[in-house]
This record gives sequence, structure tokens and C-alpha cells, in this order.
Amino acid sequence: MKQVSTVCARDCYDTCALIVTLGELGQILSIKGDPKNPVTQGFTCPRGAKDHERLYKNRVEAPFLRKGDHFERTDWEKGLSVVSQKLGEILEKYSSEAVLYLDYAGNMGLLTAVFPRRLWNDIGATQTDWALCSNSGHKALALHYGHSYGIRPIEILSMDLVVFWGFNAAVSSPHMWSLAKKARKLRGTQIVVIDPRESPTAKSADLWIQPMPGSDVALAYGVINHLIQNDYIDLEFIKEWTLGFEQLKVKASKWTPDRVEQITGVAWRYVKQLGDAYASLKPSATMIGIGLQKCDQGADQVRAISFIPALLGLHRGFFYSSGNSFSVNESLVSGQALAGRTPKIVEQVALADLVKGGGFKFIYISCMNPAMTLPNQHAFREGISRQDVFVVVHETHWTKTAQYADVVLPAPTYLEKEDLVIPWGHNYVQYSRRAVRPITNSRSEVWVMREIAERLGLTEEWLYEDAWSAVELALENALEGGSFQSLISGEMLTFKTKPKNDYSTPSGKIEFYSSIAAEIGLNPMPIQTPLCIEKGNFILLTSATPKFTSTQFQEVYGAIPPVVTMNSQDAERLGIREGHIVTMANERGQVQVKVTISNTVPERVVWSPRQSEGLAGEPLNCLVNSNPQEIGSGPRFNSTTVTVTRH
Repeated sequence: MKQVSTVCARDCYDTCALIVTLGELGQILSIKGDPKNPVTQGFTCPRGAKDHERLYKNRVEAPFLRKGDHFERTDWEKGLSVVSQKLGEILEKYSSEAVLYLDYAGNMGLLTAVFPRRLWNDIGATQTDWALCSNSGHKALALHYGHSYGIRPIEILSMDLVVFWGFNAAVSSPHMWSLAKKARKLRGTQIVVIDPRESPTAKSADLWIQPMPGSDVALAYGVINHLIQNDYIDLEFIKEWTLGFEQLKVKASKWTPDRVEQITGVAWRYVKQLGDAYASLKPSATMIGIGLQKCDQGADQVRAISFIPALLGLHRGFFYSSGNSFSVNESLVSGQALAGRTPKIVEQVALADLVKGGGFKFIYISCMNPAMTLPNQHAFREGISRQDVFVVVHETHWTKTAQYADVVLPAPTYLEKEDLVIPWGHNYVQYSRRAVRPITNSRSEVWVMREIAERLGLTEEWLYEDAWSAVELALENALEGGSFQSLISGEMLTFKTKPKNDYSTPSGKIEFYSSIAAEIGLNPMPIQTPLCIEKGNFILLTSATPKFTSTQFQEVYGAIPPVVTMNSQDAERLGIREGHIVTMANERGQVQVKVTISNTVPERVVWSPRQSEGLAGEPLNCLVNSNPQEIGSGPRFNSTTVTVTRH
């Protein structure tokens, strides 16, 4: 038997270091977490453990061309000739802005996701702002802190209080959850979970607080008011490191116990209990979930919550993401720094309407399944089905998006190629080795990019540069504990991180009252917008489940369950029983699902697994609007309102 060290390349907090065990014939026998990585801790999630099964199922085995309503297999020469010829025609007849390069986070490797953008940056193709998942939270934190990085997950082990705010870590980040449980066992750390739904994380918390969805600004201000009124704050720290405290004090004072209870639905005794825990249990870590900012109030919720650690005298005492604390020059890897021009950037959340409107004539899709993941699915699918739009998909598996393509090109999985994955949850990094040879006639993203560039007659030398040389240059001065060569030789290193007391705001301090926001016409401080739910409507929440990463792993575990969880009081009022089929509907579409009755959700709220399909194959995201948030252009998934009627 042989063991290979590699790294899971998926968009995940944990970016697991993995040990792949191979049999005598080179087949994968097992995939386990690498115990040398302090975050991975020797175990992996249900997805990573089954990756070798997914390797052989539902794969795109060769290039395919659409012929009417079906696909015909072809070879790489023919497939690339068709792609390059069509791309050349569009560039000549229209302009580079009529070409859309649509990628996202299906694979986070530098060689898979970043270096191939060199082609599209060279020709000036339209690209997106990558705001579908977490950008509103990043931009919100940047208004007050300059950057969105905070504590490193390994620091959880030294905390006396860990607050998972809108963060179902037991599912979305099992390794951070494991660290929190270890801290509780070793030092008595108290774990608080704030979530409208009694998630698996909430079930195991020492204290679970259940606000109504979208009311977290009010809850945060309630905690802040309690801290200020009881002199639990660090006035010396506030004086030295912050600006705008007086404005914050006035703002918070308006959030009286009665008002907080009315908006959030949380009894004041729980708000007080949370505030007292923050005051007495130090140090603390406030873990802000990515899902928290996927709603109408998302950006404001994140920035309001982030104020709490600062009032307690903690430099960046929150966690949202670690990625922008690293000094990795991704613009060099992607060619953006070399192209000499800035591409047109469109809002990813708003793509459905843009594509439906016919603004793009050629769409190249990589590392993304947008025909499932984007909001307003009916509009998006109508757009990529237009006769005047040519769609190319480079993909490992036959996804829903691939079924809409004119050309499908086979890609290798992360187990079939070498790469370097930049984590965004923690700062441990290692070379991702190839575990097995490609089992399909696939080609890497770098290879395909260069082949298309050659066929277009592009001559920029940096298009054909050795990809690893570019990566080495991009990591210059980014690593600690070793060099790039030691990284490639197999050592596990760490990224240098920016100091926690480095605030790249105009004042160089934490700005409770954001001068940047005031200058560009945004609210300088977070506001709680009214929660308006029409009578008879429900707020539809969606979130991750243990067996699926986005839409991946349905090849292994079957379809994402087409279910909805409803409170027993709502079910009784509507005459709905366990197992009944209901229709969730709004002005954008309707989805049929089976009901599970449980008080894990409050009244007037329902929950479904994200990115699922209904019983008739309807995408759940057809219900979601494609209007981006004002701050960061993020999505509004968890502000979707629906009616629920028995089918």
C-alpha cells in the first residue's frame, strides 16, 4: 500500500489536509484526515471520506458537442476547434464584453481556479464580482476594520467563550466545531449558538438563542447596550483604538429591552445572559457565519456583531474569514496584474436577468454549477437556453449546468492533478499531490486555457508561462516556517498573517462610525430594517447539510432531500401533517416538497436544504430574487418569502 498527501480543494472553512491510501493496483482504498494538520486533526467530513467513490460516478468522460436535444461524443481536437472558432467569431462580431467567463469556488486551487483566468483577462472578457457567497460580509467588516480577517481557528482552544453567531459549525465546519468542543472539555469553555433554527450546533450548545431571521442587528445592539449600561466595556481600549464610540452609545441606547424583544422575539433575560457571558468569560471568540449575511440585512448584521469584541478590548475578536490576512498575489497568478486593462465586472447575484436579456453571446463556465446555485433560476436557465448564446462548460461531472451546454469538456478532479489550495478558514498550507492518474479523457484547466489561447493566435508570453513559476512568485514573502521549495517537497507550512491591530481604515483605527460609508452614501452605522412578512407568508431559510458540498456528492448520497421543515403550530393551522406534499411558491416560481414537522424552526419560518430540487425537479433557487445587497452585492437567499399550501 502507498499513501499520498493531498488537500481537499472545495470551498469550505476547513480545507482539509488528507491522506489517500492506495492499493497495489493504484486504486484508492480510503481517504482520511491528516493528523499532522492542527485543524484537520486526523478526521474528515462525510464528503471527503467518500471522494474516491464520487471519482467514478457521473463523470464527463470525453468532450461532447450538442446535436439538437442530445450530446455526441467527440475528441479534444474537434471540441477545442469548435470552442475556439466560436469564441473568435464572437470577439470579432461583437466585443470582448459579449464574452462572459463564469467561474466560482467549485475548486479553490491556484492552478485550477486562478491561473486559467489569464486567457480571459488577456482578451478582456466580462467577469463577475464573486459575490454569491460571502462578499457582503467582507465589505461590511472592511467598512469598520479595513479588512475582514480576525482570529485564527486554532485560537479557539485558548478561549473561555465561543459564540457561533449564524454559524452551524457542526455541519459547515466540523473541525472548528471539534476545536470548540475540545476547548469546552479541556478548559470549560462555554459555547453559545445564535440561530433561528435549532441546528445540530445549537442542539449541543450551552446556550442557544433563537432570534427571528433578519433581526440580528437588533440583537447585537441589545447586547451592546447591556455592556455599555453595566460598564462592562474596556474604555481604555476604546479610547486608544476606536473612533465613533459616542455615536454607537447613542445608537445602542435606543435598543431597550422591550424593543429588542419585540423585534427579535428573544426574551431579554437571554440577551442579558449573553452580555454577561461576554463580560465575564474572557477571552472570547465571536464566530460569524457566512450564512448570516445571505439576507436583506446581511451586511449590517455582520458589522453590528463585530462591534461586540471591540467594546470588550479585543483586537479583531471575531472570525469571518482568514483569507485576506495572507499576502498571496493572486492578481499575478490570474494575469490581472499583467493584462494592462480592467475587465468589465458584473454582479454575480444579478446574473439571471443579465443572461436572460441576451447581453452575452459566449459563456464559458468552470468550477461552478450556476444552473442550480444562482438566484432566480427560471430566468437564468431561460438565458443560457437562448439560441444566440453559446455555452461551454469545463466540468468533472455531468451537472445540471452541463446539460445546458453547447460544448462540454471533461476536467480532472483534485485527486487527479497537482495544485496548491489557498485556505480561507485557517492558515495551514501544503502541496496538493495527485493521488491517481485521470480516469477519464480529461485535461486540466491550465492546459485547456493554453490550447484555446494558441488557437486564437494570442501571443502574450505570460499566457504560456510555467504555472508553478507564477505561483512561486505570488507566494514570495507569504510563507513562514519554510520556503516554496520546502512546500513543494511536502512540508506543511503556514501563511504569515497580518497583525490583528492593523486597521487599514482612513483613521487607522476601528471605526464604529464608518467614515468610508459616510463618504460613499451608505449608513455609517448598522441599521435594523423592518421585518415585513405579509400575512400567510413564511420566511424560507436554506443552509448546508452534512452530506453535500453545494450541489456535489449527489452521485454518492443521492439527491439532496426535497423536504421542508415546518413548525407544528403552523402545520396545525394549515391542516398539514407529517409527510404531506406541499407547494412553496412566490411570484418567481413554485417548488413541491415533502413536509417534516418540527419545532426546530419558529412559527412563520420554514427550512429546506440549500440548492435542492423539488419533487418535480424544480430548483429551490427559482424562488430567490436576484437583487443584490447594497453593501457587497451579496445574495438575499434567507430573506425569501413563500406561501405554503398543501398539494
